[in-house]
Amino acid sequence: MSKNVIALATSLHGIGPLIQNGTFRKRVAEIEPPWHPPRGFSLVPIEMPDFSMELLLHQNEFFSNNSLEYLKTDDSNMPEDRAGKEDTAERLLTENREVVLQLHGGGYIGKMKNAYRDFAVLYARMPGERAVLSVDYRVAPEDPYPAALEDAYAAYQWLLEMGCRGSQIIVVGDSAGGGLALALCLYLKDKGEPLPKKLVLMSPWTDLAATGDSYETNFEKDPLFGNTTDSMIYSNAYYGENDPKTPYISPLYGNYEGFPPMLFQVGGSEMLLSDSARAAKKAKAAGCEVQLTIYDEMFHVFQLGMKKMKESREAWKEIEEFLTI
Repeated sequence: MSKNVIALATSLHGIGPLIQNGTFRKRVAEIEPPWHPPRGFSLVPIEMPDFSMELLLHQNEFFSNNSLEYLKTDDSNMPEDRAGKEDTAERLLTENREVVLQLHGGGYIGKMKNAYRDFAVLYARMPGERAVLSVDYRVAPEDPYPAALEDAYAAYQWLLEMGCRGSQIIVVGDSAGGGLALALCLYLKDKGEPLPKKLVLMSPWTDLAATGDSYETNFEKDPLFGNTTDSMIYSNAYYGENDPKTPYISPLYGNYEGFPPMLFQVGGSEMLLSDSARAAKKAKAAGCEVQLTIYDEMFHVFQLGMKKMKESREAWKEIEEFLTI
């Protein structure tokens, strides 16, 4: 999907405003066809008390299909002779193998969609054969802040309980998911929990107060959110009556000291360009290892072009190199 196609779609009467305010995104996730993993992978659904997750595994990472039905948050439904044995995380996730924790985008109002399952496959196919845990966290308006953060934290804790170390976990996210990844790290640090190994942040939404220069300078350039103040980036659906500059809501205002290496990718035409640029600058000032790549003329989360667009291919290659070093 090109910048011109997006601009055309958002300019159309009727559907354009629905795309910009997130309504279209929300509806698409609700009506998508079933997704099936490609050959060589299995997708394991995991039900948590308040949300669900999906674990994408290389098929050689578990013993049998029969074991998958018992992968829950506890052993309550597991036969007595199998409880705590082959269905534990230590066995389902290969020991010492890195795991990607994926937090999807969608303005905190859209649920996970098939594109993020495709993202998971791209991550899993990179050198290292990582498992990928995608979190379908609760969203607004039904479940506003702090629901998404609570669910992200619960997913991270689940991995730790499964035997993974923080040094094995890579947290990735795009748009709202990128902001949530940073907020999760702030929360983990404040609680004295182990931090992840690395962060991959695609066009992260770090400033829900919308104070950056690019909200004005790219107002007419952004094909997705531009030329209107009614788009989801101006919505308070997630934070409600809370101060949007609360660090757990807008991680731009947090303290990044001690954070792991992070990769920021952002499009040069985005209204959210300053969300990445300012957060990256702040992280560098805090002594963090930071890579910031601005892809000229690109739009919000252009990585959704997967391998079909030159810039998207370059971005995914950069991610692979970042995770490999």
